[in-house]
Amino acid sequence: MARPPVIPAEKKTRTVLSIMAGEMSIAEAARKEKVSEQSIGRWKADFLEAGRTALIAGRFGPSTREAQLEAEAA
Repeated sequence: MARPPVIPAEKKTRTVLSIMAGEMSIAEAARKEKVSEQSIGRWKADFLEAGRTALIAGRFGPSTREAQLEAEAA
């Protein structure tokens, strides 16, 4: 069976946000995007994990802009 075309990250993000907002179910999203429900679930899990990672990094380290300003000051 041929591999489906790569779906852009922006489209995955919009799909995940629609699911989280209650605008559509995982099953509806899977039908719309022509992928499995498991794929949609993985998109959602990846999205949430990336958000969690970003929040942790922000809490314990400087932002990119802060790092840039510190480098300029040094």
